[in-house]
Amino acid sequence: MITRLESIVRTLEAQKSLILVNVLASSGSTPRGAGAMMLVFEDGHTEGTIGGGMVEYRAILHAKELFKTQSSDTIGYCLNKNDVADLGMICGGDVTVYFQYLQGKEMLPLFRHLLNAYSKNENCWLIRRIEDHAVTAMAIHDGDGLHYGKDIETEKLPELLKSQAVYRKGTPSYYAEPVTQTGFVYIFGGGHVSQELVPVLAHLGFPVVVFEDREAFADPRLFPGARNVILGDFQKIEASVTFTPHDYVIIMTRGHQADFEILAQVLKHPLSYIGCIGSRSKIAATRKRLVELGYPENIYDQVHAPIGLAIQAETPAEIAISIAGELIRHRAESN
Repeated sequence: MITRLESIVRTLEAQKSLILVNVLASSGSTPRGAGAMMLVFEDGHTEGTIGGGMVEYRAILHAKELFKTQSSDTIGYCLNKNDVADLGMICGGDVTVYFQYLQGKEMLPLFRHLLNAYSKNENCWLIRRIEDHAVTAMAIHDGDGLHYGKDIETEKLPELLKSQAVYRKGTPSYYAEPVTQTGFVYIFGGGHVSQELVPVLAHLGFPVVVFEDREAFADPRLFPGARNVILGDFQKIEASVTFTPHDYVIIMTRGHQADFEILAQVLKHPLSYIGCIGSRSKIAATRKRLVELGYPENIYDQVHAPIGLAIQAETPAEIAISIAGELIRHRAESN
């Protein structure tokens, strides 16, 4: 998302036009394509994807036609078997694609606001009101409320502000997509699994912070996509980190003792998710040690351990995918 926003801002600053293409929704199948975004530029090149295949090809052709009229549009495509597979859907159906023509500096404050949202640990949504196939109002909703869209019906917000893109057909229709979501993912330990996990989580929209006590493994170059890499003391993590109830913690240091020291500290805080790598024997030993320190006997029940979905993962890359899958499920269920 952030690279798309940067491209939009650069294009508008150069006083050039582009077309923002979004999959709004699909019918007759699971709408996993909803929220997919692609940019089409005046010179014909594109950034991002709405699933590939014939639907994307036809969408690009339509976007090129819209440059000629400098207009926006909403198109429904009837999917064939290959289109369904491209969009990650289960069976047949239709998909609704919105084409928004963007030009001029009047839109710059809104998209700069969205870019700035990436530096804040708060929820932020882009909301569009659509009438007669065109956006008639755009707004941003974040921790400070609604911005720019004075014509947006505020009573619609509770049904729009979700962890995934939402399209509500009507007169008018509304489309809202999350740009950033509250809660950092703090990964303690910078080893091989962490190095595989960070870029995956970053690509999925999780803001990631890595905490490591070894200088060689606290190198930002090892963690593309990380918001921050902290070199600190595992015994004093609160000197460098302030947790919120929306944060996630993943513990995977180089040793059991460091894992335990971090776990004993984070369990003192209300958190959205705590996961710890390790075997079942390690889990039993950790539970016993926590009770000996005075923690309630059921304190370990809130810890996801062994961390990750049960997909028989073995390599660091496979383990990273299993952890990412568990975080995706947790994020969806938390809404």
